[in-house]
Amino acid sequence: MPGVQGGGPRSGRFGAVVTAMVTPFDHDLRLDLDAAVGLAKHLADDGTDGLVLSGTTGEGPTLSDGEKLDLFRAVREAVTIPVIAGTGTNDTAHSVHLTQEAARLGVDGILAVTPYYNRPSQAGLRRHFTAIAAAAGDLPVVLYDIEVRSGRPITTETLFTLARDVPNIVAVKDASGKIPQAAVRCAQAPAGFEVYCGNDGDLLPFLALGGVGIVSVASHWAGSVFQELCTSFAKGDVETARAANARLLESFEFQGTDDAPSPVPTKAMLRVMGIDVGRARPPMGPDEPDGLEDRARAVLDGLGRSAQ
Repeated sequence: MPGVQGGGPRSGRFGAVVTAMVTPFDHDLRLDLDAAVGLAKHLADDGTDGLVLSGTTGEGPTLSDGEKLDLFRAVREAVTIPVIAGTGTNDTAHSVHLTQEAARLGVDGILAVTPYYNRPSQAGLRRHFTAIAAAAGDLPVVLYDIEVRSGRPITTETLFTLARDVPNIVAVKDASGKIPQAAVRCAQAPAGFEVYCGNDGDLLPFLALGGVGIVSVASHWAGSVFQELCTSFAKGDVETARAANARLLESFEFQGTDDAPSPVPTKAMLRVMGIDVGRARPPMGPDEPDGLEDRARAVLDGLGRSAQ
């Protein structure tokens, strides 16, 4: 699906604001597909151009294969915006299997994270991502570079080699936090290859460098503000974009801390908004620090949004 085109720099093929959606669970921590469908529809109506399912924020490592596929199927049938399936694991064969099954369900793209814990070489990463891309068929594949969680970066050389050699590897979600590296990636990437920002607080500099949008967490509750930021920047209205970014500062701080790592704050925020998605599964939850929902209400108040 094509992204929304602005008056200035283009947005990405999945749009400018892509939400890394939490996975709703019921009070027994079982997958809640009805809540997932409701949340996906809410996000689509509140500024989200596309969805990533079963990623980091979606607690992908705690979901069984059957749960992931049920989630992909239910959300794909419920919304018209692009749905990107997180099928990457630290096992290449497993990732290939999940990718093949997700492709059969009609998802719009694949998100493939760097294999975590194993710490493969760059040659190993190239083999891993090439195998996933082959399993995806014609589906576009987005690589997910997040060394802080995976323990191994995708080097820019590896990224560009894959972009040149594998036709359906079309983008990266860059959550490296390395702005100078992002500058090189945005400026020198092969034609048609897109760089999405993977850290909410880095979005404005990414757009200035040539990034095409954001895969976001805080868009769960501030999607319209992220849209304002991206749209204003695309029109050349940098002051409005900066003002939107300033409104998001509390959200950036709230969405993940040492005592409440992501997605714990997002699930608390959604409950405060009247959207019950349950709590996180172990090891991230289900316990939450005291006062988290009060902090969520303060963030909403700062955005001019009301809690339920």
